[in-house]
Amino acid sequence: MGLREDADRIVRESIRRVLPDEAVSRALAGKDFGNGRVYVVAAGKAAWQMANTAAEILGDRMEAGVAVTKYDHVKGDIPGMKCFEAGHPVPDANSFAGTQAALELVENLREEDTVLFLLSGGGSALFEKPLIPEEELADITKQLLACGADIVEINTIRKRISAVKGGKFAKLCEPARVFGIVLSDILGDPLDMIASGPAYPDSTTCAQAAAIAEKYQLKLSEKARELLGQETPKTLRNVETVITGSVRNLCRAAADACRELGYEPVVLTDQLSCEAREAGAFLAAIAKSHQESEKSLAFLAGGETVVHLTGTGMGGRNQELALAAAQGIAGLSDTAVFSVGSDGTDGPTDAAGGYCDGTTKEALQKQGIDIYQVLRQNDAYHALEKSGGLIITGATGTNVNDVAVVLIKR
Repeated sequence: MGLREDADRIVRESIRRVLPDEAVSRALAGKDFGNGRVYVVAAGKAAWQMANTAAEILGDRMEAGVAVTKYDHVKGDIPGMKCFEAGHPVPDANSFAGTQAALELVENLREEDTVLFLLSGGGSALFEKPLIPEEELADITKQLLACGADIVEINTIRKRISAVKGGKFAKLCEPARVFGIVLSDILGDPLDMIASGPAYPDSTTCAQAAAIAEKYQLKLSEKARELLGQETPKTLRNVETVITGSVRNLCRAAADACRELGYEPVVLTDQLSCEAREAGAFLAAIAKSHQESEKSLAFLAGGETVVHLTGTGMGGRNQELALAAAQGIAGLSDTAVFSVGSDGTDGPTDAAGGYCDGTTKEALQKQGIDIYQVLRQNDAYHALEKSGGLIITGATGTNVNDVAVVLIKR
């Protein structure tokens, strides 16, 4: 097989091995919910997959449920569940409708009841009841995304302008118990930050929220500024949470897939957090440093990069990373860099990520395309489309960050 075929197989295999079915099954194995009623609430990009597995395991034990996920992520009806598709990364009317249905589900619960809360990345946008006008919420989200704020900074703000984030959903479930099963999409797996922690005590402070607003010079209404000064729940006595998947699992799965194809894998980090273009340049430098190798090598970096918008093009962080790497590996033989989001979506596009090799830069130049100018316009999607470098998987049903890989084939 060629490099591109290897890359596609690594993507398929690594994602297959981190799908939530087994993780949810493992978390529910032997779980005793007592004699009370069991309700299921799922939120995030993996919500349908997680809810479907839970419903199959619980059977008649499930009283009712609600799942809120991203558009095109519902794969069919789930008996006893209401499924909603909604906006991401900016919440929309369907996000609010799905969340309201979940809140109505957990009204008037008893102490012996349990809410099985299935949470995955993307839940911050998909599971939302704003305390400010919807238009302002969307505007604040767009401001934070455009200025390159990281996910922890974004969620610190989101918690305070929401009626369900920062532990508030768990408070609304009281006196019932909440058993949370979480797929982490944040480096280090901070439970209060994953989907903005609807069912976990908040570790952030009002001072931190105010500092973030000042750092990025956010345009906020008087009401929003007032909310930034209000504290969130710091203790929750009715919650038990388990993390069933993270970027570490994704890196291990990708490394195993590389090994099966004859590459010697090296996981550089599962904490990658920097500009996408910087990550691409760094991985290109790694590739150049190992060109004398007599054996096939794979270098992996898991995490989540950021993009500062300087143009009006189309793309995502994984596509920008790959295209930035194309500059550094130009002319190298049997060398490729690719990066992919485990959820199957990268930015507001239908691609999961991007692929480039030693021929990509020249192929684009022949079409009159300058990579530097493309990156300035944040238009990696169209450049990769013309070089055959888009990676398209469709919605995967999971969300545990991204993985970028350098392949050197010998």
